[in-house]
Amino acid sequence: MSSSSSSSSSSSFHTALQARMEKVKEMSEEEKLYRYNGVLYPTLLCPEEHLKALEKMEAREDDVLLVAYPKCGFNWMVGVMKRIIAEATGTKSETKTPPLLEFSAPDCMKLMDEMPSPRLLGTHLHPDNIPNSFKEKKTKMLVVFRNPKDTLVSFFHFTNNNPVLPSGQSWESFYSHFLNGDVPWGSYFEHALAWEKRMNDPNVMVVTYEELKQDLSDNIRQISRFFGFSLTEAQVQQVAEQSTFTAMKEHATNSHGNIGKVIFRKGEVGDWRNHFTPEQSRDMDQVFDKHLGGTRLGVRLNYQLHCQEDARTEKRE
Repeated sequence: MSSSSSSSSSSSFHTALQARMEKVKEMSEEEKLYRYNGVLYPTLLCPEEHLKALEKMEAREDDVLLVAYPKCGFNWMVGVMKRIIAEATGTKSETKTPPLLEFSAPDCMKLMDEMPSPRLLGTHLHPDNIPNSFKEKKTKMLVVFRNPKDTLVSFFHFTNNNPVLPSGQSWESFYSHFLNGDVPWGSYFEHALAWEKRMNDPNVMVVTYEELKQDLSDNIRQISRFFGFSLTEAQVQQVAEQSTFTAMKEHATNSHGNIGKVIFRKGEVGDWRNHFTPEQSRDMDQVFDKHLGGTRLGVRLNYQLHCQEDARTEKRE
């Protein structure tokens, strides 16, 4: 797709988004979410016709599909992947449109078909709800997860600061909804368990937010190799320097418009300690152990290590 087509697509998206933002003023908090196949979705961002249209989407073998449960680092990784692709192919993405499949209206599908390869696409959808063509084409998928406690905190602030989602929720209420899976895009733990089953899939690469924060350069090398992109060490370092969370937040308004300030909040590991009560922390630990204890993804999240650190802290206090 040419740069003019790309600009047109981005312009159309933002025009449509602006129209939706006007509609939201007339909606009650309850109307901002609806259920589709038993899962909650934002009414204005992911209406039923969008999700139905996705079922017919044609994937490509060389698509770059980024998958993440909400607030696990999706937008951060969009920036990283754009830079990796730009360095590897010499083609810079000019669109500011978030590449979420479920945000794409049926009339946007034609524009997506015209996009040149490799297409950077993304989704928050449960793996069972991702269009079948991605599995049939054996499209490579990068899946990002994050400690559920920090995910919950980020999701809480994002929801209360995003006008298209129900706002004014108390921490206690949102905490309960999260543990029960009654939040947009469904249960964190159901998403995690579904991807746990695909950890050995050669077309799936799982990274964690915590790993990215610890060593971004090494993860950029691994991600590039996974997608078949060849970067020099100088290019790896350049992508890393431009893709730190701090750097992304500084340019959030340019990259994401006004919503950028809401999307990029703190980006910290362990911020949940400023929100959870000791009882809530223990309850989350029990839920985690029930669903992910002893799993490969659970080990990757280093959740038990965090719990042991908390236990030592409580004993000292």
